[in-house]
Amino acid sequence: MATNSNAIRTWANAVTVSRLLVSPLFFAIIPDYAGGSWAATGLWFVLCVSDVVDGQLARKHGTTKSGAFLDPLADKVAVLGSMFVLVERGMFSGLFAWFVGIIAAREIAISLYRVFAGAKGVSMPASRTAKIKTLSQQVAVGFAVLPWTATDAPITWKVSLWIAVGLTILSGVQYGVRAVTNKVG
Repeated sequence: MATNSNAIRTWANAVTVSRLLVSPLFFAIIPDYAGGSWAATGLWFVLCVSDVVDGQLARKHGTTKSGAFLDPLADKVAVLGSMFVLVERGMFSGLFAWFVGIIAAREIAISLYRVFAGAKGVSMPASRTAKIKTLSQQVAVGFAVLPWTATDAPITWKVSLWIAVGLTILSGVQYGVRAVTNKVG
């Protein structure tokens, strides 16, 4: 049975809100050193899997307006919050801190654009590139907290972050092109 698109209390939304509530716990257990943490890795894995689960639940039972707002919000809170903590704790420093700034700027710009377009009745669902971008950001954070790669193979999280920033820029440009061609704005 399909969910009413105006519904708020859905299983998908429950998973998404749980992700929002658990994210600060993850931020708190990110280590102050670049050695990684098994607890942080495990919790990050759970947060990322829950992103997949809420998407599957939404597709199975029907998407909702509240879910269309909450899911990207939960993604941004988890990813950007994690990246900001990794910058603050010195893991993402120098050029990589700039990458986090680029990622944050794109996320804020697209979120504001979605609000503006939504007010005009235009829906802006996540593009395929944007979904891959989110996955690449999650992978970069995961490798940054995984003990095996945090210090012993930092090239993994560094390459992942390079890929994430490239996809971030690409998806931002794609949204910009869509905005111009759809004349939203």
